[in-house]
Amino acid sequence: MTSVPIPPHGTDRQALGRLIEALDGGADGARYIGGWVRDTLLGLDPQDIDVATRLAPQDAERRARAAQLNTWSSASGLAHGTIGVVIGGRTVEVTTLRRDVATDGRHATVAFTEDWREDAARRDFTINALSADPLTGEIHDYFDGLADLADGRVRFIGDPLTRIAEDHLRILRFFRFHARFGKGAPDADSYAACVARAKDLMALSRERIAAELLKLLAVDGPVATIETMLAGGLFAPVLPEIVATDRLAALVVCEKQAGIAPDGLRRLASLLPEDEKVAEQVGARLKLSNADRKRLVLAARPASAPPEILAYLIGRTSAVDGLLLRGLADDAYRASTCDIPRFPLTGGDLIGLGLLPGPIVAATLRQIETRWVKEGFPGRHRIDDMAQAAVAAAQKN
Repeated sequence: MTSVPIPPHGTDRQALGRLIEALDGGADGARYIGGWVRDTLLGLDPQDIDVATRLAPQDAERRARAAQLNTWSSASGLAHGTIGVVIGGRTVEVTTLRRDVATDGRHATVAFTEDWREDAARRDFTINALSADPLTGEIHDYFDGLADLADGRVRFIGDPLTRIAEDHLRILRFFRFHARFGKGAPDADSYAACVARAKDLMALSRERIAAELLKLLAVDGPVATIETMLAGGLFAPVLPEIVATDRLAALVVCEKQAGIAPDGLRRLASLLPEDEKVAEQVGARLKLSNADRKRLVLAARPASAPPEILAYLIGRTSAVDGLLLRGLADDAYRASTCDIPRFPLTGGDLIGLGLLPGPIVAATLRQIETRWVKEGFPGRHRIDDMAQAAVAAAQKN
């Protein structure tokens, strides 16, 4: 019998036990589900704990509160069967068993069920449909997910074309899960379906595409998967700018040399041409935040200043991005660890030295800051000399 350790590591076991008891876990009324089971079997440290239950969401919430547990819910969450239970400072999602009533490629209308297999069948991949008894750890596997997990195979449950028609985002999810868990070439039937339905991605919101793509790029080794996607024309409908993986491959190596964690947005920048206009266009198309758009644009610029100065001028994150993208692992590490000073002067300091208020104050302050940065952030004595000299020069003019 395959099983997982119970209770989950790193949780408030007493509180989690109260939740499981409240949900009738001893009578198969609740199980651990999905990613937690999959990752635990692989010896990974799951980030989230998800529980599935036969109880209706309102009943699950009422029972959790009766067990003196803090809960949260929303109208949308309740409609889809999900509540949150706060245990040990983290949220455990509790979701009622469901079946799909209608789907349109983006959203699903669900009905609740008490059938564990029916709920498992609506999940996307076999390795995500595993569930575990909360008391014994025994694994329930309806679609050979254990074998797929052992073989490093990501495979749709049922007909891949049908599953993609239900939710087009599953195309990108397939490649993300293959990048993370797959071994060798992707499952042939699943891959063929993704290639055939690539244009379905155009029907998705750009925010959903961006979120899933950035998760994919942030896995440890995304290069082979991205190459497979390129070969199948997966990027053409929404990101035709992506045509090669050379810079991505070099970036992955450089990140490891510098000891800097992978970053999906930085890796996206490596897949784009080194062109600020293109970076801005892609950021806008994917509806990224203003901060992320700025990062993409800055990543397309040459990183020519010393690491410490670059970190001061454009921020630590963008400095690290630019240096890694140009293969400068040592400089990137310096930028990631250096102390970034605060410019110690204000306009009031210059007025105190005799400079008359007005636009000249800001202009003089910028001149002093530029010189201070160029000299490598000298100390207070030197900057006072700079200020006095600048004020004297401004007064003469």
